[in-house]
Amino acid sequence: MKFGVVIFPGSNCDYDSFHVLKRILKAETVFLFHKEDSLQNCDAIVLPGGFSYGDYLRTGSIARFTPIMQEVIAFAINGGIVIGICNGFQILCESNLLPGVLIKNENLRFKCFDTFLRVENNKTSFTKNFHSNEVVKFPIAHGDGCYFTEEETLVSLEKNEQILLKYCDRHGNITPDSNPNGSVANIAGICNEKKNVFGLMPHPERCSESILGSTDGIKIFESIFNNN
Repeated sequence: MKFGVVIFPGSNCDYDSFHVLKRILKAETVFLFHKEDSLQNCDAIVLPGGFSYGDYLRTGSIARFTPIMQEVIAFAINGGIVIGICNGFQILCESNLLPGVLIKNENLRFKCFDTFLRVENNKTSFTKNFHSNEVVKFPIAHGDGCYFTEEETLVSLEKNEQILLKYCDRHGNITPDSNPNGSVANIAGICNEKKNVFGLMPHPERCSESILGSTDGIKIFESIFNNN
């Protein structure tokens, strides 16, 4: 399996993602520049965290119109595997590949610390290496991480098992106190109906090797690598 990591002006987790895929997972991995119009025959695309184009207008809203994103959108529509992390999640929502929107955190403060997550659906290409309802710990680092969608879409997400990760306490309880940003229903990550596009605000690449204090995040990448 060949991975492609997209670099936008302002990406700052591109090399972290590349390192995990290339050095830890031992997968063939290439960088894809935002001006490119080819995915270089990659089998899975990673949109990394950062602040694409400075996020001056609205998070992810400019990146959505780049040449590489036109290829990523077509790739995803045709069933290709795409994962967006933090700013990548915001770009996926702006591209209409995922429903909803990421808005300012509830108290308008940037949040950067470890969060506990409960795996809500372990039957997707992104979560197969987790146990059902497994509690893991991923770090977050965002100012616009509050996931919002209207009630009708929320009901659809739950019905179609598109909610893959929820913020929880260390015991797996979904509580208001364990929600770091005010996201509706404590949502931390969702996928599309076809289950081939996944976006999440926490950073699995920052907890994918023991030197970082946790290897919980590598299961996301292993799930993609081993099950596609």
